[in-house]
Amino acid sequence: MEAPEVGGRVTPAATPAARLPHVEVSPLETDWSQIVRQCMDGDSGAWAELVRTHHRRVYGLCYRFTGNPTDAEDLTQDVFLKVYSNLASFDTARGSLLVWITTLTRNLLVDNFRRTKNLRVTGSLDDGWESTEELKPVDRLTSRGPSPHESAAQKELAKMVQEALARVSVELREAVILRDLQDLDYKEIAQVLGIPEGTVKSRISRGRAELARLLERNKREVM
Repeated sequence: MEAPEVGGRVTPAATPAARLPHVEVSPLETDWSQIVRQCMDGDSGAWAELVRTHHRRVYGLCYRFTGNPTDAEDLTQDVFLKVYSNLASFDTARGSLLVWITTLTRNLLVDNFRRTKNLRVTGSLDDGWESTEELKPVDRLTSRGPSPHESAAQKELAKMVQEALARVSVELREAVILRDLQDLDYKEIAQVLGIPEGTVKSRISRGRAELARLLERNKREVM
């Protein structure tokens, strides 16, 4: 079946997630099994809701894994094409829709990595990624923005983290990204990666230690 277009494309204008409209609905509060059934019945509105709700997370995972906004946009488009063509395989007995989509995303990223054998590192971890937490109006009025010096320091640190992350092995990197950047719990990560929770914890611990080692070495080199 052909995926319905949303905004001219399968995804809502596969642009960096920061430019997407804010969506109030929580993935945890929606009956996604019903939404999936509606999508399979050709309900374009249900498909648009699914894409809007999960687009930010998928784009964020693609971006943080590749470090390249353009690649992340293209991969996000590919992910939702894959999601739509595999809707019939979604089974709530095996896990949530969030875990299922994250698994499809992870598998596509691994396949892409194997094909290209190269990860381009550009920008920072926060480039093209908007926090889901927004300041209240009163907080915006009272909050103090960073000084030019602080902004430069933050950008440099983010760049160092991104470069270090790209040098960590894929199996450790994906575990750290899913836990520390995507905020999945150990059980969800185990489902996504198809490994025991104990192995998940081990990979996260090793990945964090490797990141810390690389960052410390980079710090010494620039001093």
